[in-house]
Amino acid sequence: MYFLSKELYFPPVDEASFEGVLAIGGDLSIDRLLLAYRNGIFPWFDEDDPILWWSPPERMVVVPSIYKVSKSMRNLLNQNKFSVTFNQNFREVILGCQQIERPGQNGTWLSDDFVASYTKLHEMGIAKSVEVWQNDELVGGLYGIDLGHIFCGESMFSKVPNASKIAFVTLIKYLKEHNYKLLDCQVHNDHLEKLGAIEISRETFMKVLKSEEINFSSSIQQHGR
Repeated sequence: MYFLSKELYFPPVDEASFEGVLAIGGDLSIDRLLLAYRNGIFPWFDEDDPILWWSPPERMVVVPSIYKVSKSMRNLLNQNKFSVTFNQNFREVILGCQQIERPGQNGTWLSDDFVASYTKLHEMGIAKSVEVWQNDELVGGLYGIDLGHIFCGESMFSKVPNASKIAFVTLIKYLKEHNYKLLDCQVHNDHLEKLGAIEISRETFMKVLKSEEINFSSSIQQHGR
């Protein structure tokens, strides 16, 4: 594992551990965060621990061009219980992700420094949010880093059932309409899988990141999905 200094540097992603940890330490400066995301790396760590930088061997993603909205989600969208906006209240969304209680977790990994850095990235037009409203109340949303052809999802929250799902599916629709190649969901979890996310290899993810053309149907088949 590589220990970061003040130098803005990350080792090649194929030097990550079996679990996907590439480096430890450093900071959450804007320049380091941008260097990380542009090279397929993201921070993920407990609040009281050193910063861990990840590039997992299996990347959880959504391919907007081939994504199919489930029948249950289509029914939910058609009920018009929620309204959705983009980039109207980034700070409240990231604070919602920080403060929401999650089963099996004590506290949050979104430190105040993390919130400050990503808020700055939002002010630069790089970090973006999706807000879900019900009766003029913010009840859910998500945020992430926009690389132009890949949207790197960071976290989402719901105060009422299905609000984050609405944000997720609405974002995918937007990404498809604007020809994004991937929604990066980072690491596997059962909730994302139920929403239709799949795993691809780190090698495939890095090719897309570097703007290489990928036949996703063929790639997914080869990956055993």
